[in-house]
Amino acid sequence: MRILLVEDDLLLGDGIRVGLSQEGYTVDWVTDGAAASAAADVEGFDLMVLDLGLPKRSGMEVLEALRDRGSSLPVLILTARDTLGDRVRALDAGADDYLSKPFDLEELCARARALRRRAQGRASPKLVQGDLVLDPAAHSVTLAGSPVALSAGEFTLLSLLLEQAGRVVRRERMEQTLYGWVKEVDSNTIEVYVHHLRKKLGSDLIRTVRGVGYRIEKAG
Repeated sequence: MRILLVEDDLLLGDGIRVGLSQEGYTVDWVTDGAAASAAADVEGFDLMVLDLGLPKRSGMEVLEALRDRGSSLPVLILTARDTLGDRVRALDAGADDYLSKPFDLEELCARARALRRRAQGRASPKLVQGDLVLDPAAHSVTLAGSPVALSAGEFTLLSLLLEQAGRVVRRERMEQTLYGWVKEVDSNTIEVYVHHLRKKLGSDLIRTVRGVGYRIEKAG
């Protein structure tokens, strides 16, 4: 999952970024509302974690602008404002969830997974493809009931492909999901990950769509 974190408190923002990254998420972090709106307009994120008290443009203005242009990007409000009026206003403006500071990272991760699942219209928290089962909460994969050890990158890429089963996932989307803004990506990185996944999970699982990307067929 690729997350846009919008938080102007540098100490807190860095802590959230590190914590979410350690949980396997790709986190791009901005510190003001103008940068948040610019990033959300042009980049492909799966979730925005948004503070309300921001410089240059308030979190509420960012949220309202996002919804005014028709974006359905899930937004989790993360703020010290905890009055009933603040919560109601944010939810009515289009926020999908609300978490008050101070908070527990484990709860933030659980809420992020729930919002991702809801955005995809999935009832089950697990991703299932035949006898392949990926559990995002436990960060585990089993094949025919046996655990399969995956690296962090392999797990992230497999999650994306299973979430988009039946559709082609473009290389650019894979690279953004794996690395965000932070790292330069070697030209063969995606191929290496796909090769490892095929060795561990079966050569027929992931199909190459030449010149475009990769696809996992949707289970019938």
